[in-house]
Amino acid sequence: MRRAPRTDTRTATGKRWTGPGVAGVAGGASVLGFGGLYAAGLLLAGDEVAAGTKVRGVDIGGMSRAEARQALDRGLGPAAAAPLGLGIGERTERAQPATLGLSLDTGATADRAARSGSGPLTVIGRLFSPGDPDVEPVVRLDERTARTALDGIGSKTGQEAREGSVVFEKGEAKAVAPVTGTALDVDGSLDVLRSAYPRAADEPVELPVRRSEPRIGQQETERVLRELARPAVSAPVTLTVGGKRVPVGPAVLAKHLTFKDDGQDRLAPALDAKSLLADPELAGPLRRAAPGPVEAKLRTDSAGRVSVAEEGRAGRTVGESGLTAAVLPLLTRTGVAQRTAEVATEEVRPKLSAGTVEELGLREKVSSFTVDFEKAPYRTTNIGRAAELIDGSLVLPDETWSFNRRVGERTKENGFVDGLIINNGQYEKASGGGVSAVATTVFNAMFFAGVKPVEYGAHSFYIERYPEGREATVAWGSLDLRFTNDSGKALYVQAEATDTSITITFLGTKRYDEIRAAKGPRTNVKPPATRTDTGPKCEPQSPLEGFDVAVDRVFVKGGQEVKRETMKTRYTPRDSVTCG
Repeated sequence: MRRAPRTDTRTATGKRWTGPGVAGVAGGASVLGFGGLYAAGLLLAGDEVAAGTKVRGVDIGGMSRAEARQALDRGLGPAAAAPLGLGIGERTERAQPATLGLSLDTGATADRAARSGSGPLTVIGRLFSPGDPDVEPVVRLDERTARTALDGIGSKTGQEAREGSVVFEKGEAKAVAPVTGTALDVDGSLDVLRSAYPRAADEPVELPVRRSEPRIGQQETERVLRELARPAVSAPVTLTVGGKRVPVGPAVLAKHLTFKDDGQDRLAPALDAKSLLADPELAGPLRRAAPGPVEAKLRTDSAGRVSVAEEGRAGRTVGESGLTAAVLPLLTRTGVAQRTAEVATEEVRPKLSAGTVEELGLREKVSSFTVDFEKAPYRTTNIGRAAELIDGSLVLPDETWSFNRRVGERTKENGFVDGLIINNGQYEKASGGGVSAVATTVFNAMFFAGVKPVEYGAHSFYIERYPEGREATVAWGSLDLRFTNDSGKALYVQAEATDTSITITFLGTKRYDEIRAAKGPRTNVKPPATRTDTGPKCEPQSPLEGFDVAVDRVFVKGGQEVKRETMKTRYTPRDSVTCG
């Protein structure tokens, strides 16, 4: 009988096995049992990685543990060291593995690969089929470091949910799209990082995020835009007050109209009636249509004692609720008649009367100050008009008085004319020029009354008719003169103007016996420059040095100084300007 040729099989350790030997081991399974097969498999495999074993595509089959580790360092090391792309919602961030607390342990991975082939079932299975096993790498994750990094990334990439809304821009209604909120899921991201690392730099790891949907969606914003917002500013509304018609234009409405969540995931119109009543476009016409109360006029005798010169009287005014009730129903209507409504008025009693003067603490002259100026038609008009608007101001305890709020914008409609102002370090013509003389007078009356300044600013360069460091200017929309009445009693402000002077007097109850001013020397003196201006608004001006000055406000009570405040002012040089 012809003998079959011998087939040799060499193990990974170099042992030589013959075909009949292997067959004999396998064929003796019924004799050896499970334990025998396991021992035979171990003899076949030795202490090396099973053939065909791969880690993330790196083949380490048949290698010793040391060889496997070197192969993993070469194959996975670059990816393990490269920055990791992190997909978070719509954004992608990059971070170093070490920053995320990640590291690859190739030695432990080689050990895992070798051990994964030494289990009984795996060893016995390899006797019959070598297979192609895949082993996951051993990844170390410092959880504390990872959480710190993910918290920082989450705060940078997170998106707060934004409700849909409707706003007005330059009087035009526009929808603001809702935005879904996203927040990085830090706990879930730890497991994702551990299982995804390492990987190629161009394959970002998609981290889990939590999403929060806005309550006011696109459909609701489009409805409000179509049904409410655009009709609201499509035409003026007309208010009838005391038989007089007061139009309110679309641009004014747009400034004070908003849309808010009504609590049922719908937007409803909301009118800021308080700001609308204070709007110069409406406040003046409403005052003329419904004159408010007239406060009592006060006077002082030669000893400075206060008495009532003219009794006050009640008036009528439009309240916030009445204005809201009249305006809101008109916004979705069309046609002049349909967008007209009568506004209810309320009776208002004066705060100041013969019966309340003593109660309010209006007993004596607290302070008074006068500024003289050169006669000029524009000064007479503007200073006189500002004095008229300020006269009779009643400032209750803890109230804040505002020059701009009391006087209003210095426009022709408000009774002011063009005059000289300071702009960008030189004189030019503008409406309301000369009103700074009134602001300076109010400032000094406030200074010597001892009440608290809240906002004030000096002229950019020094003007000789004013006290150094004790003067103020105002500019509509950018600089106000405000003080808070912290005297504990009410203050009454008198204003009296002539063609060449303005006097402001505060009546109330003195808190201090005396307020003194102590001015320091000029410091940091700088000379002026000389320049020529060809602009149409140019006004010639004489030169004056710039300097710093400090003024102390000294509070005296019982003959003793009880408090001192320092006010510092920096004046820039006043250049010599020739108009070309």
